[in-house]
Order: sequence, then C-alpha cells, then structure tokens
Amino acid sequence: MILKKKHPLPISLFVLCFILLSCESSDKPEKKAYDTWSSYLGGPDRNHYSTLSQITPENVKNLKVAWSYSAPDYGQMQMNPIIVDSMLYGVTAALRAVALHAGTGKELWRFGDSLKLPTSTSRGVSYWSKRDDKRILYTAGPNLYALNALTGKLISSFGDNGKIDLRSGMPEHARDKFVISNTPGTIYKDLIVMPIRLGEDVGSAPGNIMAFNVITGDVEWVFHTIPHPEEEGYETWENKVAYKSDIIGAANNWAGMAVDEETGILYVPTGSASPDFYGGLRKGSNLYANCLLAIEAQTGKRIWHFQFVHHDIWDRDLPAPPNLITVERNGKKIKAVAQVTKQGYVYVFNRATGEPLFDIEEVAVPASTLNGETAWKTQPIPIKPEPFARLSKDLTADDISPYAKNQEELRQILRNSDKREYNPPSLNPNLIFPGFDGAAEWGGTGADPEEGIIYVNSNEMPWLIQMVENEEVMEDVTIGERVYGQYCVVCHQKDRKGNVASSYPSLLNIKSTKSKVEVSELIANGKGMMTGFPQIPEAEKEALIQFLFDQETAVDTSSTSTSYPLPYKFKGYKRFQDSKGFPAISPPWGTMHAINLNTGDFIWSITLGDTPELKEKGFPQTGCENYGGPIITENGLLFIAATKDGYFRAFNKKTGKLLWEYELPSAAFATPAMYKLNGKQFIAIACGGEKLNTKKGNQIIAFALK
Repeated sequence: MILKKKHPLPISLFVLCFILLSCESSDKPEKKAYDTWSSYLGGPDRNHYSTLSQITPENVKNLKVAWSYSAPDYGQMQMNPIIVDSMLYGVTAALRAVALHAGTGKELWRFGDSLKLPTSTSRGVSYWSKRDDKRILYTAGPNLYALNALTGKLISSFGDNGKIDLRSGMPEHARDKFVISNTPGTIYKDLIVMPIRLGEDVGSAPGNIMAFNVITGDVEWVFHTIPHPEEEGYETWENKVAYKSDIIGAANNWAGMAVDEETGILYVPTGSASPDFYGGLRKGSNLYANCLLAIEAQTGKRIWHFQFVHHDIWDRDLPAPPNLITVERNGKKIKAVAQVTKQGYVYVFNRATGEPLFDIEEVAVPASTLNGETAWKTQPIPIKPEPFARLSKDLTADDISPYAKNQEELRQILRNSDKREYNPPSLNPNLIFPGFDGAAEWGGTGADPEEGIIYVNSNEMPWLIQMVENEEVMEDVTIGERVYGQYCVVCHQKDRKGNVASSYPSLLNIKSTKSKVEVSELIANGKGMMTGFPQIPEAEKEALIQFLFDQETAVDTSSTSTSYPLPYKFKGYKRFQDSKGFPAISPPWGTMHAINLNTGDFIWSITLGDTPELKEKGFPQTGCENYGGPIITENGLLFIAATKDGYFRAFNKKTGKLLWEYELPSAAFATPAMYKLNGKQFIAIACGGEKLNTKKGNQIIAFALK
C-alpha cells in the first residue's frame, strides 16, 4: 500500500488555510538570518546552519585555536554550546552549567554540585529572555533549574526556589521512577517543552510530553504518548490499561524537538514503548511511540502524526530532532519537515498537513516466533531517498572485514544470523544493521534550510540481537544475585565481566574503583548509557551492593521464582566486532552524506573518520563510529568532529572534499557552535572523550582565523 497522507486531526478551516498558505507559496520566501547560535543546534529549526562568512573554503586551512577552557571535571561532554551576546553557555561532564566569555574562554560563573557524582550526560542548555529577565534552563537528574543568565544564581520564583522536578507532569504511579533529560528543552514564547529520558525495560515511566511555564515552573500542558481512554490512539493498544501500567511505559521524546515559530507548531519525534524487545504485553501498533508528532506548541493539541515503526520491538527510537526546511516541487516552494532514523532512512513531509513528499510503502515483514508476541505485519519504507547506510539484508559472507584475524568465525556468525530487515527478536541471534545506535544518531542532521539539502553522518556498526527464556530463580541464590539478574545482567553479563568493547564495563573489581556510596548513587541515578533504578527497594539495593562487593552471604529462601514479569529477556547489547574490537564487516565504518530533498537524490557520500592502528600500517581510510553532528555554512563549508579518531574536520559542502583537519586533545562527541563576536567569527566545540573507550578530556576549544 502506498501512503499518500497520514490522517491529520481535523482543525478549523481558517487555521488550516492560514498554515497552508504559510507552508506553500510560489513566491520567493523572505530569507532568514542565521547569524547567531542562541538555541540548541543553532536555532529552533535544528538545522545546524550559519550565514557567517568570515571563514571560507579558501581560508579555512588557516584556522587556529583562539582560546580553550579547561573544566574542573573530566569525561564525555555531548553538549552543543549556545552563545548569547558575549557569553557562551554549556554543561561540563559533571553536569555543571558554565558561562564563559565567548571571546576569551574565561569562566564567568559556574553552577552545580562539585561533590555529587554526575548522573548522565548533557547536550546543553536553553535560553529565554523577556526584557531584563534573562534565564538559562538546564537539567541535572530529574530537576530542571532556572538560572539568572548573567550571574548563574537560582531564580527563586521558579518552582521550588529555582528548580522543578520533571516528574511533576507525571501521574502518581510514575513519580518515583527514573526520569531525567539529556537534551535541552524547546522554548516557545513563555513555555519550555522538555525531552525526557526514561528506563527501557519493565517498569519505566510513561513518556508524557510536558510543557512548563518558564516563569513559574508550572505544568502548562501534557500530551500522553500512551493515550488514555477517550483519547485518539487508545484503540492501538490491546492492553487497555497500558497508560497506567507498572510494566509498560516510555514512548518518550528524548532526542529533542523542533518548533516553527511562525505557525506555532512543535515537531516531536518519539521513541519506542517499553519493554524494548518483547511486546507481548503491549500488542497493537502502539501510537504514539516511534512517531513524528505535529503539536500546537501553545496548547499541546495534536495536528497530525506519522508512525515510522509499528509495534517497535527493535529499539528503533527516532534519534534526533527533525529539520524544518524548504523544498521545491513543480516550481513551488513547500515548507517541509525531514526526519532521519536509526535505520538509515529519511522521511519528508509537508510541514502543515503531514503529507509525505515521497511515497512511503508499507512493506510486509516477518512474523515473531516468540510465544505471546505479535509483530506488526508491515513497516513503512520510503521510496526515496535511498537509505544512507547499508542494511543487514544486503550483507553476505563476502562483507566480513578484510582486517579481521578471525574471519572464518565471523563468517559463521553471519551465516547463522537472520539478516532480514525488521526480523523480530528471537531465541536465535539476529543481525541488526544499522545497529542499536543507528545510522543517524543524536548529533542530528545539518541542512541548507532554503535549498532543501540535508547533511547526515552515519554509523556503520552492526550489532547482534537475541532473546533468552526467562529462567526461574534457583534455590540457594542470594537476594543481591537475584536483583543483579533482574536489573544488571543484560548489560554487564551473568559473569559480571561486562562487554568493554560495547562500553559496558566489568563489575568484577568495582570495589577497588568505587565506594559503596558511589555505587548506590549509580544504581539510583544511572550514568551515561546506564539508566537509573530508583524503584529498587532500599533493602534489595543494599543486597545488590553487597553482592557486587563480594560480601553477601545470606541465601534468599523467600522466593523460588523471579519477579521479572515477562517470559523472555534480552540477552544483552553486543556489537558484531572482530577479535581486535573493530567492526566485523568491511569498511566504511563511518560515513557522511549530502542529500537533495527536492529530488531525493544523493549529491555525494564520503567516508568519515579513520582507524589510527590501520592507517599507520598504510591501509585505506576506514571511517569510524561517530556521535555528534555537523555545522553547515551558507558559503560552502561543513564542519564536523564526532569521530572516535578525535579529529575536527572541515569539508567542502558541495563536493565532500576535505579542506582542513585538526587533532583534538580528546575526541569530541558533540556538535560544534558558530558565532561572531567583536568582528571575529568563532567555532567552538566540547572535547570530553571517554565514549568508545577514548581518552578522557575536559576542554571547550574555540577556533578562529589568525
């Protein structure tokens, strides 16, 4: 079936006509100014775009470090700085908000607890102002703080003496669950709409989209992504109490959103419902999980939606905010919204109506073999553009990496793996490629907003996905070991050795690296990729800590069966790698693409990044895993760091030709920011390393022409 239009919610004829006129016109639209960077990813349209022109394709080779700032803590910084007037705002690895002088890097203020452990990573802050009231809004843990932008002091009139708990927009049964935010909220007038990160297994909170008043901190509206009775979409859940279940949750926006300030429409991409990999208790298509939602920003009312994955059992969250761009069709300019996916697809819609601008086909996909599971029979695939990453179904034994020492072992794994696209998880190993982290990732997509061209970097790392039957808990098992089996074994493995290559550390010697207090904080609040488990009862948490420290001796005789309520468990996150930790498939392992969304055709594709160990031996460029997005300039440049190899690069955006590269002190898994101060153009980036087992860093570095 070809989908021509996704059923929009009826709205008044007057409003629809107004939006349509603003979204489609044969007249040349008035050109916007893209010369500041006061919002996440450059602006509310999330296009990573700048019209600043002092740095050109001809002189970019002359870029030098203009200043650097060393934070008081080390580790991964995913944040995209914002710049307002002469101040640069960001977040350090330990979740401290900082304000720097944008011309010198001098610290002007810092906010945050210097003693508490960091609980996650942050992609930055939001800025709001009205007359003399200028505010920075940022999150640490479940709290949203409002700070005076000039002083860094808490604004006491906001919420509870300067902060609110994001769970204040949640139902009562979810207010003790893990809820944080990694991504800056989206500002619209006096509202801030917050992305939230939740647990992904049994017992996560529902993924409500929540708007808070910037001045008071009050909840202004809530959109239920797991619909309540009498709400549209409720019929897509066979489990009629899913919205208040202690087992089912999520369908949250964690990657951020875009807003069209002219029409007041908010574009919100959502993730999968939880539990992630077994949906037997949440049968149905599961609206509004895995959707792009067009919502009235002022009221929270839905205008239209499109669902990218029906009944997601592969963790195919939408990984980045959409891009608000203009495309041309039949001589007419159409205001469009483009969404990239982990699967490597790009979907393009009319911004006002949700009508797909390229046909989308509902393709038949395999059925599930797990008892109690009912996979959806079809999934929507766009006819154009072609995917910007290779797909698992296209891989053969000939695609095993030529650099692998254990090629025959890898070929056997590939032969034994089901490689069909959207093949449901089963008791046999399946190859999922692009992997769990995607093709596209949270760094987002750059765009020439008026030209209809997007620029997207892609990972080419395959993963393996497999389920196991949920085992009965054996007798003579301690309480701590039982709790470990319920919450920790998926990532850290039954033997506690973890999977370092996949960024899941061993816990065998945790007592030599962390105190019990630190471990308790980590269990409650999470860190990095690890979600927190605040719902674990205190006695069970203490038993788990004793088990991890090899100090637990008491046997649990109170129960002989697990409390995990599903018949199957996910076996764990595992990259498909060779014996040296490189991707098991042939390069490229990281790529960059320019795609013309007026036609759906690729302009160019290049390999992004390299593998130093192989480069030193004279092998061709391989590409590498990358997290963080690009900056696009009107005058022909594309800047991107993001790569595991730790370089910052500039390319010709028209051809993909490399023009400049600089080895950073540590890898920058972040999107840069571009701004101008006192007549000089700067580009700043956070270099924290740590991810993918790279060296830790603590610097924000700004470059300029000398």
